[in-house]
Amino acid sequence: MGRHVSIAIRMTLVTIVVFGLVYPLAMTGIAQLAFPRQANGSLIVEHGRVIGSELIGQQFTQPGYFHPRPSAAGNGYDATASGGSNLGPTSKALANTLKDRVESAMRQNHDLTRGHVPADMVTTSGSGLDPDISVANAYAQVPRIAKARGLSEESVRKLMDRNATGRTFGFLGEPRVNVLRINLALDAATGSAR
Repeated sequence: MGRHVSIAIRMTLVTIVVFGLVYPLAMTGIAQLAFPRQANGSLIVEHGRVIGSELIGQQFTQPGYFHPRPSAAGNGYDATASGGSNLGPTSKALANTLKDRVESAMRQNHDLTRGHVPADMVTTSGSGLDPDISVANAYAQVPRIAKARGLSEESVRKLMDRNATGRTFGFLGEPRVNVLRINLALDAATGSAR
């Protein structure tokens, strides 16, 4: 019996050292060498200051900015409270929330009509931290942004098209727009600062 306990203890220690120390340190080292920007959180730095990450959404509410999809993470985009609302398709609370969000989206974006509101404009992502919006969502916001910034809709559309990302590997997912990146591009195009 004592021999079996001794073997179990040694095996536990070896497993802890290999999978708890050696493997994570090796993977961290490889990631830092091969993909340093991604390994450090894909941070966006402007004027020597970190202003966000490409991977975590941020709240934008001003009319001259693209708005992200709604967030159910804490008080909105709280990375420590990542998660969805867990409301199912038969939930009355979800139906009421979606109805309110559709009405709000139509008030903010006057060109939208009921039935033509992009789904990701009114629904949260599974993590609540989604940094991207669909191309349809971005196009729906163009008239509001153009008006607020005193730009032509065509110039905002062209800027949005230049900042859109296609499907991953050409076939995975949907084309999308990173909200922080497009808003920074808007600021750079109009000479305004966030």
